[in-house]
Amino acid sequence: MKKQKYDKDYAVAVTISSSVQGVLIPPSHNMIIYSTVAGGVSIGGLFIGGLVPGILLGIAIMILAYVISVKKNYARGEVIQREEVPKIIREGILGLLTVVIIIGGILSGIFTATESAAIAAVYAFVITFFVYRDIKMSRMGVILQKTFKTLAMVLFLIGASSGFGWLLALLEVPSIVSNGLIDFSPNAAITLLMIILIILALGMIMDMAPLILILTPILLPVATNIGMDPIHFGVVLMLSLGVGLVTPPVGSVLFVGSAIGKLSIEDATKGMLPFYLVMIVALLIVAYVPSITLFLPNLLGQ
Repeated sequence: MKKQKYDKDYAVAVTISSSVQGVLIPPSHNMIIYSTVAGGVSIGGLFIGGLVPGILLGIAIMILAYVISVKKNYARGEVIQREEVPKIIREGILGLLTVVIIIGGILSGIFTATESAAIAAVYAFVITFFVYRDIKMSRMGVILQKTFKTLAMVLFLIGASSGFGWLLALLEVPSIVSNGLIDFSPNAAITLLMIILIILALGMIMDMAPLILILTPILLPVATNIGMDPIHFGVVLMLSLGVGLVTPPVGSVLFVGSAIGKLSIEDATKGMLPFYLVMIVALLIVAYVPSITLFLPNLLGQ
């Protein structure tokens, strides 16, 4: 985009805001973390439930990006020739089958979530190293090192969160928070708005995975008390924390985008302002129209 004379702040903003879809569109490892902490909420239901909200968010960002691009007269991409389409489909379909293996395996009951992940990982390994040949085999050591480091961190967090959740239950913190929010406002719509504001505020200062582990045992009982389905709450939680990933002062994705785009946090945040508005509107629509999330899971019996 910089070569095509796009402004730096726009290039960073459109890239990092659209990356938030990754926490909604399956396969999302954050949803698996939520499912574990929430006591076994259907992973298949969460994956399917995140599809429509993820597409809604994507369309909203695309419309905003188009409006800004036209207004600032940014360069257009090259038109794909019709004869190139079959080649593009052939090259892309093998990679996309990874998602089919995971989603199809879980929904059909052929695999558990763990089994589908293992099979998809083996498939991705074969496609990456022996078909696409994007990565040299010599890089395997570095890849495994980074993978084990990430897994160790996540598993320690899950272990600690289990103890934390037990302590919260012992001290009756979920019921105290639930009663406090309900007493503050018996209106379910206001309570839901307060839940979203709490998640957004914490998402601005903490990373996503720890917050899923900390907030789920506290806020999920409150959400169910006001009639929210656990799948719906999970999707709202993911999207709210996704907004936090691109929000200062501690938004990790915002910092990564700023570093790669060689842009200050202040300038990157300024470029994000219209995208924040669109993302918040999409979040409120998803939160207050449950059918957007639950239509497909109910249709498929998840």
